[in-house]
Amino acid sequence: MKVNFKPVVLAAVLATSALAALAQSGPGPTAGSGVGPGVHQSDGERHAHRQDRMKEHMAKRAADLKAKLKLSAEQESNWNAFLAAMKPPTHASMPKREDMAKLSTPERLDKMNEMRKQRDAAFEQRDAATRTFYNSLNAEQKKVFDENTARLHHHGPHRGHG
Repeated sequence: MKVNFKPVVLAAVLATSALAALAQSGPGPTAGSGVGPGVHQSDGERHAHRQDRMKEHMAKRAADLKAKLKLSAEQESNWNAFLAAMKPPTHASMPKREDMAKLSTPERLDKMNEMRKQRDAAFEQRDAATRTFYNSLNAEQKKVFDENTARLHHHGPHRGHG
């Protein structure tokens, strides 16, 4: 039996990329510098705008995929569970850098371990929902699903390697 991890890996990569981008972003350009888009927006406003665009993009992709899959009425509940599981986690639980800096090294390690466990639990939930949904598809739908969820990994040779 061949197990297809692509949808699960795709979701994990997207979630991890979003977290990594947020963790690495430093202070943006100041309003007085006149450089960069949204110079009159606060970091929170820019973040909210970015989140809204990402949600719109994900909703469009989900609608496109659903149309291509031509789901039956019996598959709708699994589709809805799949979509619910794929929603990005809220970042409310992410500690602020200042708060992390106040912790001792063992306390920071404990906090990071706790966050890893939360990410692992979320991954397991996405994995289970993806497998349940995938198993409800017929052979043609599985082919469509595989093709549409794997396309982000085909941007050219050696992408991300070296």
